Amino acid sequence: MTTESTFGDAPQVLRVATYNIHKGVQGIGPARRLEIHNLALAVETLDADIVCLQEVRAANRREAEYFTQWPDLPQAEFLAPEGYEAVYCTNAVTKHGEHGNALLSRWPIVTHRHEDMSDHRFEQRGLLHAEVLVAGRPLHVIVVHFGLIPASRQRQTEQLRRYIAREIPLDAPVVVAGDFNDWGTRVRRLLRVDSLHAFEGPRTLTYPSRLPVVQLDHIYARGLAPLSLGAPRGRVWSRMSDHLPLIAEFRLAEPL
Repeated sequence: MTTESTFGDAPQVLRVATYNIHKGVQGIGPARRLEIHNLALAVETLDADIVCLQEVRAANRREAEYFTQWPDLPQAEFLAPEGYEAVYCTNAVTKHGEHGNALLSRWPIVTHRHEDMSDHRFEQRGLLHAEVLVAGRPLHVIVVHFGLIPASRQRQTEQLRRYIAREIPLDAPVVVAGDFNDWGTRVRRLLRVDSLHAFEGPRTLTYPSRLPVVQLDHIYARGLAPLSLGAPRGRVWSRMSDHLPLIAEFRLAEPL
C-alpha cells in the first residue's frame, strides 16, 4: 500500500484505519499484560486521518487495580494522538466496567450517536455513527463490531443497512469499518446491494495477529474511490492485540 497519509492539494487522499484493540490487555490470568501504552504509539504510527476502534474500555475497576500503569483517562482519549478528536460509545456493560466502539479523527467531529445492535443477551453489540467534516465536506463514518453467531451477523447487517437508509443521505459519502467477525462473504454481498463496497482482490488477513488466516476486519465505502488496502505485520503488531489493524486509502470522488 502507499505511505502517503495526509490530504494533499490534489489529489486529496483520506487514510482510514480500523483496529480491534482487545481492551488494551493481552493474555489471561496472572500472565496478562497491559498493552494500551504500546497501542497508543501504534495508533500514532498508523498516521490515519480517521481511526475506528473496537473493544475500547471506558473504565475497568479490576484492571485498574491490577495494573499500576493503568491510564487515568478513558482508553479512547488516551489513544488519541495530539490534535485528534475522540468519541466513544458503550456497547457492553460488565461487572467491572464497560467497553465499546470509538472513533479518533484528525478532522472535526460534528455529531455522533449510538445504536444498540445486540442480537441476544450474551453479546452486547452496537454501532457508533459520527459525522466528520473533512476539509469542509461532511463524511459519515460508522464503526461496528458484529456478533460471533452467523445468524446474528446477518440480522446485524440488515439493521446496519436500515440505519444507513434512514440516517444518511443517498448522496453523502460513507465509510463503514470494524470487526465484522465474518469468515465468509455474506456481509460483503449484503452491503454491496446498497453500493457499500469493500476492496476487490485478495483478502488482507487480519486475524489472528500472530499468524493471520482470515480477514475479520473490513472497511466499506460509498462515494469514495479506493486506492490501497493493507495491514502491518511483525512481532510487535502480533503482541498488542489478537487482531491486526487494517488501513485503507481513498480519493474523494469529487473535489472539495
